[in-house]
Amino acid sequence: GASKAGLIKRPKSIPEKQATAAIGQILLMDEYAGAFKKHSITIAQMLLTRDAIEDRTRYVNARNTLLTLLELGAVPIINENDSVAIDEIKVGDNDNLAALVSSLIGADLLIMLTDIDGFYVGGKLVSEVAEITASIKKEAKASASEVGTGGMITKLEAACVANDAGTDVLIVHGREKDILLRVINGEKLGTLFPTKKSKLESKKRWIAHGLKVSGEIIIDSGAAKALCEQGKSLLAVGIKDIKGTFEEGSLIKITAENKELARGLTNYKSADIKKIKGKKTTEIE
Repeated sequence: GASKAGLIKRPKSIPEKQATAAIGQILLMDEYAGAFKKHSITIAQMLLTRDAIEDRTRYVNARNTLLTLLELGAVPIINENDSVAIDEIKVGDNDNLAALVSSLIGADLLIMLTDIDGFYVGGKLVSEVAEITASIKKEAKASASEVGTGGMITKLEAACVANDAGTDVLIVHGREKDILLRVINGEKLGTLFPTKKSKLESKKRWIAHGLKVSGEIIIDSGAAKALCEQGKSLLAVGIKDIKGTFEEGSLIKITAENKELARGLTNYKSADIKKIKGKKTTEIE
């Protein structure tokens, strides 16, 4: 878009960025339409922003649209709606957008194409990363180009989101000939980040990844055991403290000993939780 508008460098102001994104989007879809036309495949365009994922109704609508497009045999081309996006509603990079879309539709596999063969540790290509640890994250140094955003660090962030939703992630070299066909035919390429989790149902995936966290609830060990091992709801008696200001229905993370255990939608606003924390259910009213 910037090139078509006659700009030599990447634009810096928000209006310029959004204007050139609007120009570039048409050029991009032209390229996709031409490429797929050779194979008599219909494409569709979907432009998303973070608020479309955060709003439950819009999330369900986007999911239904995507699944219907696939049923119709069309290939959805998904991008962030850069011509209207502002920081408050931006996902920010296509790696994390891809992970959110994978979660949205409950994908089995997310393939991320990059300009290297996969994930490297100490200069050696790793065929599989069983767990994304702090040391693995250190190996991933962010690299942003003049044109794009992101780098290996955003791919790891995205892999965490996708894995958490029950989706395997594979990072491969995008310029290798027939790379997608080779992957789908079972050839061992790139770096696999296998998920250890079963696929969450749609609403739980939305709670886990579709919303921004508004606050934190710190619980005791008894509540942590009931929540994580017995699958029970969180009761006020197990709450030790809260952080942040939020309203009823907000997404909050639940922690114990500085470790995040769960996320959920709260039935109480923060001011009320301060009053009822540590109380038995019979005392709440």
